[in-house]
Amino acid sequence: GLTFTYDSGEFEKGMDMALKLADYAGFAGRRAEAKERGKLRGIGLSNTIERAAAASVEGAEIRFDRSGAATLFSGSVSQGQGHETVFKQIVCDRLGLDPAEVQYLQGDTDQLFFGEGTGGSRSATLAGSAFLRASDKIIDKATRIAAHRLGVALDDVKFADGVFAAAGTNRTTTIKEVAKDAANPARLPKGMEAGLIATAVYNAPVENFPNGTHVCEVEIDPDTGKVEIVRYSVVDDVGTVLNPLLLHGQIHGGVAQGAGQILLEDIRWDADGQLLTGSFMDYAMPRAGDLCAIATDANPVPTATNPLGVKGAGEAGSVGAMPAVANAVIDALSAFGVRHIEMPATPERVWRAINGSAGHA
Repeated sequence: GLTFTYDSGEFEKGMDMALKLADYAGFAGRRAEAKERGKLRGIGLSNTIERAAAASVEGAEIRFDRSGAATLFSGSVSQGQGHETVFKQIVCDRLGLDPAEVQYLQGDTDQLFFGEGTGGSRSATLAGSAFLRASDKIIDKATRIAAHRLGVALDDVKFADGVFAAAGTNRTTTIKEVAKDAANPARLPKGMEAGLIATAVYNAPVENFPNGTHVCEVEIDPDTGKVEIVRYSVVDDVGTVLNPLLLHGQIHGGVAQGAGQILLEDIRWDADGQLLTGSFMDYAMPRAGDLCAIATDANPVPTATNPLGVKGAGEAGSVGAMPAVANAVIDALSAFGVRHIEMPATPERVWRAINGSAGHA
């Protein structure tokens, strides 16, 4: 059979953080208060671990032009995850560049040398690591050009924050100035090819395993069967957090998708095989009003399986939300002896579960 090795994680710590974030200890009081209002309150948990960024490859390219400006080329295309922000961040942190002055191009097969695309929570792991390697290649060549420009030995040049400095002197030059020199063969060391361009392909040897704990609370109106998500808390371990804002945004979006799968979304056909849910007028998806505020926190345990220490985050929200929401619905209905309900848990299905149960008076 297949064997998988979980790369890293502090699972008990993550669970403790989630219970505290959700005020799990206070749930009994909230359930009693809801009962006084005629509502059924339930709580659901899920402890999730998923396989992300399965062994595969991705490329990246960094290209400086004769003005010293840099452009990043990526085959990993964003659908709203924030690839441009994160990839610029990785490169600019390494090369000491201003992100506002860096151009970004994705998915253009006329200009990209290689790319396998986005999927499986792989982009930060594979494309991010490829951009990191390309950055190091840029530094390697730029250091040799800087040594020539400064008139010192290669070993005497140090690079930090976008500046090359000659040891024991006050002589410095910027990476932008070096990039301009790189475009002029007359200003390069003998035998060096012109241009400051680097491509890199990162081959992930193994997958990584993001994990987390989700806690969901719902209230159900027993007269109508309507389910309302009233509290939601998530603690996820996606390894190194490259950009907290983008991470929390992906978690929020994933939770919404997972909740929609459990409570609303359904593909229906009539007896003649005609699709009845073929448009957004007919296919139910969660809106902002269907969700509560989502409390998120991170329990980062970097992985050693890639140079950035990241684990996949793109599916973390949806993977944990589906069982957490479903468990909360079943917990709210437990007083009626309900142990199972078909997805989606629409008001009609919930109402029928209540009124058809042995525990319904």
